[in-house]
Amino acid sequence: MTTPLHTREHQCPPDKIAIIEQINTAVHSVYGLAILRDLLSKDAGQAVLQLLKTLTLPQPDPIKTVEIYSEAFYQLAQAMDKDPGSSITDAWQAYLVNCLLDTRTLWNKQVEQRGSQHISPALRAQVQRELQAIQRLFALDAQLIWEEVCAIATPTMPVIKQAWAPWQALQPQQSTIQMPMRTRLVETIVTCPDWGELVLPLERYWSHAGAGPLARYHVLRWQSNPQQLTGIDHPDMIELSGLIGHERQQARITTNIERFIAGLPAHDMLLYGPPGTGKSSTIKAIANMYAVQNLCLVEVDKADIHDLPQIVAALRNRAPRYLLFIDDLSFEEHETSYKRLKVLLEGTAEARPDNILICATSNRMNLVKENFYERGNPNEDVNWRDTMDEKQSLAHRFGLRISFLLPDQKQYLDIVSQLSQQRGLMIDEEVLSARALAWERQHAGRSGRSARQFVDDIEGEIRSEQHHTLP
Repeated sequence: MTTPLHTREHQCPPDKIAIIEQINTAVHSVYGLAILRDLLSKDAGQAVLQLLKTLTLPQPDPIKTVEIYSEAFYQLAQAMDKDPGSSITDAWQAYLVNCLLDTRTLWNKQVEQRGSQHISPALRAQVQRELQAIQRLFALDAQLIWEEVCAIATPTMPVIKQAWAPWQALQPQQSTIQMPMRTRLVETIVTCPDWGELVLPLERYWSHAGAGPLARYHVLRWQSNPQQLTGIDHPDMIELSGLIGHERQQARITTNIERFIAGLPAHDMLLYGPPGTGKSSTIKAIANMYAVQNLCLVEVDKADIHDLPQIVAALRNRAPRYLLFIDDLSFEEHETSYKRLKVLLEGTAEARPDNILICATSNRMNLVKENFYERGNPNEDVNWRDTMDEKQSLAHRFGLRISFLLPDQKQYLDIVSQLSQQRGLMIDEEVLSARALAWERQHAGRSGRSARQFVDDIEGEIRSEQHHTLP
């Protein structure tokens, strides 16, 4: 027979009674969630909720309580492993804030697609109440929960107090692109005395960055099986300053991207030229540069071009600006999937969303392979000129076509010199030039890529020598 809760309260000092009531009120508040009900639907949320319910029992079983706490600790550690660099040290509080920002709900979906001005006053009033309920859970910090578990378990199992510390600072620390708007919003949430006042700050964020788990990524990848967009946790953090020799091309691209971000007319882009000239690196660097302005790069494999209608549908009515990036694009004569891309570039009965721009790189300007026999042999194709025009027309659909050329010797050596200076490599200029030319002869010729590979090699050599000479 269990002891009624009021009996347990009579057995506790007043401060303990207040804590039990605080936990009990927070748990009861969860039952009232309607619009935000999915915030706690994942494993970590469910594990902590089960623990909180256990802590409010009249006579919690010590062993069961310990097992539930261990499971909650594990689930929070798992969740924090996917959230490196969070500014909130308490794992439970960090998890709650992430769920609030990243869980796609009816509320933030409407904000993103229709705008804050179209949100029903009744819906907004409801989410105000529910935000206050989530705040009650947020107030249950790691130290409080750990002490309550220890109070239940240690009288019969004293060693348990040494089993864990409170769940703090579980996030791995790593360097990622910081989204200033998200960072400021997290600070606002943590310091806000009444979460009912967070409605407008949250709506501003979702209107700008988008709603749902993908909003925290600035580089996405389309997966054909299953058909979905996934965030890239570790994007290439290359910067334009490290891409030397194509400043004119970079200026044309950035001007076009800035118009796109501003909602002005902008061109789809085709970057073409020999391998190693920096086409793909330029696009990645620009995506990094404009990530804080909510430009999102979406990598689409050439093999998945047939999925373009599904990709466009997934991005329609989303807040960010998306740059669909198809790298190393070319088609053999027998391939016809390029027609899907042509349709998207040209337009169909369904208008392309204005938050999507297309960028492709290729080693040749004419993206579809032609053969000499196609040019004017009526025995092979009566309408041979139409066939040739059809194959050449894909490149013409890109409003901005930019060529990337191989550097001459002077430009190649200038790239090597500037990269060496950026990395702080102390080496005689004449020696550097002589070795760079020898590298170029022994490898794939002159290009921005070969210059970078040479500097990588020189840096490795110098750093290795410095390491061996250390005392």
